[in-house]
Amino acid sequence: MRFTVDRIDHIVLTCAEIETSASWYQRVLGMEREEFGTERRTALKFGGQKINLHQRGEEVKPHARAAAPGTADVCFIAAVGTDEIMDHLRDCGVTVELGPVNRAGAFGPISSVYCRDPDGNLIEVSSYLHDD
Repeated sequence: MRFTVDRIDHIVLTCAEIETSASWYQRVLGMEREEFGTERRTALKFGGQKINLHQRGEEVKPHARAAAPGTADVCFIAAVGTDEIMDHLRDCGVTVELGPVNRAGAFGPISSVYCRDPDGNLIEVSSYLHDD
């Protein structure tokens, strides 16, 4: 192989309503909203990554073959424990679907809490488990 992939730069979510989704990610997950490009596209920035949002029916080409709201399953890592994650989600009026449960993250064991965004995407918010 001539190259290897280093990291994910961004992902794209197709939304029923960009404003509703962007507001949820800002309010619930603390992401920073950014408009970019001459088309005034919407992105959500966090850490060194971002999520670009596409409006259903107005997807930017090229796009996923079956682009649709509610088809993603994404795990985000938080800098706090799952008790704080659960409390925050509940304070935001977000239903915790499952958790905390232990899972395998990219760098080792994580504790995860699952919820859904306004489009029905499965959102996993996790923290790494450390040996103390």
